[in-house]
Amino acid sequence: MTASTSSALPLGKYLASTEKKTRDKAIKILSTFLSDPSQDAIPRSEMIKLWKGIFYCFWMSDKPLVQQALASELAEIVLTITTTTSALTFLSGFWETIVREWNGIDRLRMDKYYMLVRRFVNASFRLLIREDWDARYVEEYNKILSREGGPLNPTDTRVPSSLPFHLSDIYLEELDKAMKTSSKDSDISPTPLKPLLIPFFRLAARTNASTTSKHLQSTLIQPLLSSFSSSSEEPGDLRSKKRRRLNSGSDGEEPLYPSINANSCFDEPTSSSLSCPVLKQKILKEIFKIAGEPESRDSNRRRLYALWKEEKDDDDDDV
Repeated sequence: MTASTSSALPLGKYLASTEKKTRDKAIKILSTFLSDPSQDAIPRSEMIKLWKGIFYCFWMSDKPLVQQALASELAEIVLTITTTTSALTFLSGFWETIVREWNGIDRLRMDKYYMLVRRFVNASFRLLIREDWDARYVEEYNKILSREGGPLNPTDTRVPSSLPFHLSDIYLEELDKAMKTSSKDSDISPTPLKPLLIPFFRLAARTNASTTSKHLQSTLIQPLLSSFSSSSEEPGDLRSKKRRRLNSGSDGEEPLYPSINANSCFDEPTSSSLSCPVLKQKILKEIFKIAGEPESRDSNRRRLYALWKEEKDDDDDDV
């Protein structure tokens, strides 16, 4: 096997080999090939074939430390690919494969695939941060997640509900981690929350599954809004002591999503970061707007309107 011959890169049988040494060598060749600027971009059809091999390469991995190392190595490929467009094609192949194969993952392997998804979400954010949240790339990334066959598509019944559940569980946590990691090396542009969150807001509004809408609200939307409220409160404000405790775990602990709270904007990453109260009001306004769209289901609309009213009333009480 060599990395210099063909853009088709026929590594499938090596990636899915029963021999760990063969699989490891195939991953190294793959990483070298994809990071070589002299190679042409892999066509989508070939990328899908390639990802089937990668999926089963990870399937064959055993022992927690081996799985963790391989998950990290695969996700880091996103950041070594020469062009951002090609990196997004690689991510597209990942998500298409994950959605297609998800229902076939057995219970004993599910945790390691949850970990793989987490690693790729983090790498995706670091890629977008590296590109200063370029609107073109953020839009393309959202299309990958929200299109038919994507994990956040609200109408595609083939998407397993556990995927958007898991994404909503980890999304803000991994965004905050990626921001913290990237800011260690250099100053980073403020994170534009609106384009990153709209796929979740639309899924919460349009999904046919009330359990999905409720889960997104309880694990992503409400924690984010609570973190904004907690960060904007005075330390001695007893009226919101309970809310701070729920948000941070106990008094005195660092609040959720400190990097998001410290360096985010609403839409344009070229603008300055906004204060938490301003971000909260803008996010609530966007939720209200999306809930009112014709595509939103009535039951979801009522739920989101109730959330909007509750959060607005809380803010009014704190004034």
